[in-house]
Amino acid sequence: MIGENRILLADSYKVTHWLQYPPGTEHVYSYFESRGGVFDEVVFFGLQYVLERYLAGAVVQPEHIDEAAVFFAAHFGNEKLFNRDGWEHIVSRHGGRLPVVIRAVPEGMVVPTGNVLFTVENTDPACFWLTSYLESLLVQVWYGCTVATLSRQMKRLIGSYLVETGDPANVEMKLQDFGFRGVSSVESASIGGAAHLVSFQGTDNVAGAAFAREYYGADMPGFSIPAAEHSTQTAWGRDAEEAGFAHMLTTFPTGTVAVVSDSWDVRRACRELWGDRLRQRVLERAGTLVVRPDSGTPHRIVPELLEILGAQFGTAENAKGYKVLPPQVAMIQGDGIDYDETERILSALRANGWSADNVSFGMGGALLQRLDRDTQSFAFKCSQIVVAGEARDVFKDPITDPGKASKPGRLKLVLTDGRLRTMREGDPGEDHLIEVFRDGEIRARSSWSQVRARAQPPELATT
Repeated sequence: MIGENRILLADSYKVTHWLQYPPGTEHVYSYFESRGGVFDEVVFFGLQYVLERYLAGAVVQPEHIDEAAVFFAAHFGNEKLFNRDGWEHIVSRHGGRLPVVIRAVPEGMVVPTGNVLFTVENTDPACFWLTSYLESLLVQVWYGCTVATLSRQMKRLIGSYLVETGDPANVEMKLQDFGFRGVSSVESASIGGAAHLVSFQGTDNVAGAAFAREYYGADMPGFSIPAAEHSTQTAWGRDAEEAGFAHMLTTFPTGTVAVVSDSWDVRRACRELWGDRLRQRVLERAGTLVVRPDSGTPHRIVPELLEILGAQFGTAENAKGYKVLPPQVAMIQGDGIDYDETERILSALRANGWSADNVSFGMGGALLQRLDRDTQSFAFKCSQIVVAGEARDVFKDPITDPGKASKPGRLKLVLTDGRLRTMREGDPGEDHLIEVFRDGEIRARSSWSQVRARAQPPELATT
């Protein structure tokens, strides 16, 4: 099964790197960082999963070596490039456990870009090549970090409008993960879905919630509600749209329920169906009807429909002077949502006197798929090697791209003047990197509550 042979979880050229280091190399020390990107800080999330799923325990066995030897002989057309002796040493000397030590910031910690997030070094001089070999797998932590970072920034954005126009205590359920169907794999849905839940509690991504439970010990990290889709509503037919809506109110007589309402004419649905023929049933219901438009330009259609619903159901003015619908009615916009469009919607609502309390958001592809390693410019670089007992700093500084310069030496992350900064080992200050893995054993774990607490924006700390 793909993924079970850890020797095959690498870029092809990594297989030949054991032949390329200076003779006498004993240790290779590398680090992982976000060099910059869309946001100026990142949430560290996802390493704990990679360690437990791929690196912990006796993960290399003789049959894996045999399989890899056959594979790479055919892959390269040269059977001498594969480091069979090196892998067999790991089995015979270490029982198949990987002789490396990894030190990392605690998961959920928010770190300014340009700083070390974790370091990797071999613990057996005979396995100097292993540090680099693991890069391909370890760098995939970029995904969880990037989604967690984006989700946190969405929380800060939505929270800022709630602070100004509504109740910031409601922020946890204001962004729903609609991304399962839009990602490249179940694993992506799982990792990305959990990364979203570091900041929010709303999700329709079952895999993400299950992932947080399995790998971070969460109780139930995400919550959802009964909701209609177009197939369940259009199945009633255009002439029976009202009956389809009424059926939702009857089937789910209490609690929050969302009904997609743009199958044909969303304005008519809000004005004549929800706001007239079914109005009394909505107002008498013990719960909230969430109207979902799913087409149109979001920052135009959301304010327009709120005006229609407000005219039909009435509005009140909250303590901050903004309009709110009755508690039995709200809206969710789940189409075309990304960071910028969310800000445009919220800005338009504020400009028209509407509280952000009236609307929530669903985000799919832009949350879990429309990003890559370069979104936050993640990189894994060697910064020191030891050759015949002599430590040598290693770095690059390309004249063609100063932004790709890497750090030399052994690194630590310290808090100075209220800001986290990367320093060299031996410099003053307490190191925020902790040992999380050594020689096949996970040495430190973060609980789900710890991860979420570390990622909480300070301006929303009371929510």
